[in-house]
Amino acid sequence: FLWFGISVPLVFIGSYFGYKKPAMEDPVRTNKIPRQIPDQAWYMNPIFSVLVGGILPFGAVFIELFFILTSVWLHQFYYIFGFLFLVFVILMITCAEITIVLCYFQLCSEDYQWWWRAYFTSGSSSIYLFLYSCFYFFTKLDITKPVSGMLYFGYMALISYCFFILTGTMGFYACFMFVRTIYGSVKID
Repeated sequence: FLWFGISVPLVFIGSYFGYKKPAMEDPVRTNKIPRQIPDQAWYMNPIFSVLVGGILPFGAVFIELFFILTSVWLHQFYYIFGFLFLVFVILMITCAEITIVLCYFQLCSEDYQWWWRAYFTSGSSSIYLFLYSCFYFFTKLDITKPVSGMLYFGYMALISYCFFILTGTMGFYACFMFVRTIYGSVKID
């Protein structure tokens, strides 16, 4: 019932409203021939900038992550959901800001391929989340059986992947709105 009663009607309702909506217009006309991207400085290397971009969003949730992992894996109660929501809002703002700043640096150095880098910039905080969960496993937990360890790392890999999708999507949409805004204000005669 759940699939036929809820999912199928929502698919048809979403497709109806999606096809009624007009297509997005680009703010400026683009050239059909792509420009050559000039040589970039060492700090604009995609791997370096993506890894640096993930540090700030992880730093925003670092302390709260300890309490969440403790409540999940050590069976302690977690009561401060209001503070957790505040940390979530701070995480979203931090993801948006760091992605916009690094995308602006990238566009200033005439590198126009910002789409995937914007997604990976804030999404890379999931790497630090998984590394912290490894640190938490070896320092706080007393798990000795291999099956329990596999269960822990499997769940933490899944949580890290969901965190990657969440933060990456937030960073991409913030960067997408930023790029549309700055190029929408350009006046071409």
